Amino acid sequence: MIMTHPLSTLSIINLLDHFNDTTITPKTSSYWASYLKTGSYLWLDTGDIEAALKIWTPDFSALTTNNTLLNNEIQKGVYDEIIPIIATKISFLSEHDQIKEIAFCLNAIHGLRLVKLFNAQVSVELHTDLAHDIAGIIDTGRRLHQCAPNHFIIKVPFTAAGLIAARQLKNKGIPVNFTLDFSVRQNAFSSVIAQPMYTNVFLGRLGAYLSSNQLGEGKYIGEKVTLETQHCLRILNRKGLTQTRLIAASIRNSDQLNHLAGTDVFTIPVKIAEDALKSNIVPEKSHINDIPELDLYDNEAINRLHLKKLWQVSHHEIQTILHLTDKLPETGQELEEYAREHGCRDLFPILSKEEHQLLKQDGKIPNHARWENKIVAGEIAIDTLLNLAGLYSFETDQQQLDLRIKGILKAKITEKDHS
Repeated sequence: MIMTHPLSTLSIINLLDHFNDTTITPKTSSYWASYLKTGSYLWLDTGDIEAALKIWTPDFSALTTNNTLLNNEIQKGVYDEIIPIIATKISFLSEHDQIKEIAFCLNAIHGLRLVKLFNAQVSVELHTDLAHDIAGIIDTGRRLHQCAPNHFIIKVPFTAAGLIAARQLKNKGIPVNFTLDFSVRQNAFSSVIAQPMYTNVFLGRLGAYLSSNQLGEGKYIGEKVTLETQHCLRILNRKGLTQTRLIAASIRNSDQLNHLAGTDVFTIPVKIAEDALKSNIVPEKSHINDIPELDLYDNEAINRLHLKKLWQVSHHEIQTILHLTDKLPETGQELEEYAREHGCRDLFPILSKEEHQLLKQDGKIPNHARWENKIVAGEIAIDTLLNLAGLYSFETDQQQLDLRIKGILKAKITEKDHS
């Protein structure tokens, strides 16, 4: 983590002068307006400016990026020319710190370009190296917020450190989008403990987990978990425990938009938005009370694999959450230990280095067969597996981004040596 900031907020904002961005004035859409009538806000899930320009209407209120989406833009070479410019301003730093600072600047600059073009809020993600670093999350979150105080929402991942850091960002008045949640209970923990403005259900990956591992077609599991989470959050909101709104994320098809109409927020990939416009299926009302039944190949799997943990939060989990709100531990390790000691051991499981490596190799969707015995034994859970897999997936994309920066810096050094 860079504690002394080589580039000021103003220096970062001035880098926007390298781009000829002009705020667009699009027309409203009666189709997307129909979703607004059900109570849902609409975000566009992309960092691709060209793609967003084709679909954007004033009915959308925000865009969201992540390490994967940002890496996709960086790999296009759009920012190759300004990387050396940033590097000349921070040449006194070590190579490692230069790369981290440039990655931070590119994240901020791309987010600022989205703000300028679309006059919207933008949800920006942290560097994956900070996932378990409380001080780093707070420091970086504060720097990003200073770049666009009225527009940036800081994405913080579901980790023990993330819960603590997000609460401190909230206390500083910095809006947080708490991400990589996959269940009602994870969202209950994040909404009450961290008090973010938004939390998520990555619903598409839930369906992919069941279908990829031949546990069922995966149909409606994401919708069920999302709707149950929405109900849970509204109960918690009514009780004055939180004011968090739910985002339906990782949407895989346009039908899910109709099924989930009325959910607080949709973050919609461009392709799904295009498909929805073609299908022109207009939601007639909110469907948050229309919770679907699941289609599993083995109905006994619900109990054996503790699947209800995806769409239910237990009494002892609620009690653990309430106890933690009185006084949060100071470190992520202390929070993990507290949760394990109070009946939530599968939420923050202890894994060996070898097991972490296997999970990293699995990609976004874990190989269920590797983990079934631990799931059955209550040592880990499906929401935890998906959370960890998501972190590792973002880490891989962040490493690719960092490698591109490193390659450009080395190329400039070589060019200078030969001149």
